[in-house]
Amino acid sequence: MATTDTVVEHEVHDDKELWSGAKEPFKASYGKLMMWYFLLSDAFTFAGFLIAYGALRFSSPTWPVPDFVFKTHPFGDSELPLIFVTVMSFLLIISSVTMVRGVQEGHRNNTKGVVFWMLLTILGGIGFLSCQAWEWTNLIATEHMTVTRNPFGTHVEAGVYLNDDGSESDEVFEAGASYLIHKAGHHGHGDDHGDGHGGDEAHGDDHSDGHGDGHSADATAPGDYKGHVVDNQGFLHRKYKVTEGPDAGTVKYESFGPKSFGALFFFITGFHGFHVFSGVVFLFIIMINAASGLYVERNNGHEMVEKIGLYWHFVDLVWVFVFLVFYLL
Repeated sequence: MATTDTVVEHEVHDDKELWSGAKEPFKASYGKLMMWYFLLSDAFTFAGFLIAYGALRFSSPTWPVPDFVFKTHPFGDSELPLIFVTVMSFLLIISSVTMVRGVQEGHRNNTKGVVFWMLLTILGGIGFLSCQAWEWTNLIATEHMTVTRNPFGTHVEAGVYLNDDGSESDEVFEAGASYLIHKAGHHGHGDDHGDGHGGDEAHGDDHSDGHGDGHSADATAPGDYKGHVVDNQGFLHRKYKVTEGPDAGTVKYESFGPKSFGALFFFITGFHGFHVFSGVVFLFIIMINAASGLYVERNNGHEMVEKIGLYWHFVDLVWVFVFLVFYLL
């Protein structure tokens, strides 16, 4: 009987220790566990945005071709598709490597090492944001893309462009060819068929924004001006004659691409850019704290550096999916 009572008391004592708290679930501290919860919820947010992009992308009859839209860069006049966004991605990936080194030095309580590698990570983040700022400036100021207007279009039928006098030019194109609608007096990056009279004055009184091209040049079209149809915002829509299919022989003009492309691009890349900016700010604050010796005093292996490292790796991983969706598909 005494033996039985001893066993029961031992089991009760074990239960009390088990539920007494101060236990680290999954061998992770409370702070790291909460960071994982935040990153999981943020991953669902990004997943929802990218799924929405995919749904609109594949439900639209036309969509801008990434190799055509993202072929400009600040390194010269040559056109190198996706080279600039590749540089952006490289900066962010390298910053993830330097972040790993910062965490490793934190586990060794090497303050100088933590500060050095975190500084390189911050510079990588700033470099990425600078590249994104240039890309946005180019798309908005030079190529006139906004959240409600997409000047990048794709032909859905083969045709030939018309000259100023209405005759057929030597510029032919196939279905799927890309084009950029220019504004009078402005030149974006050149398209496959030239940009016509970019410096002509604009006339007309109608908007031709829509999904894809295929508008017939008739009495309801915006104002005609030489080889273009011009809307009241001053955008020059080149005329062409359809050469294949049921509309062969019909004269039409280029129209704006789907509005959702510009809206989704600025919203999703901007949302990711906000994460990068926030990460750079937090990295800077934590680097200053590490340099002051605060985390050495806590004697927890610079856990705060590890937590911001988790966030930074997440931001880098999300960019991989954003890059895949916007720039490759």
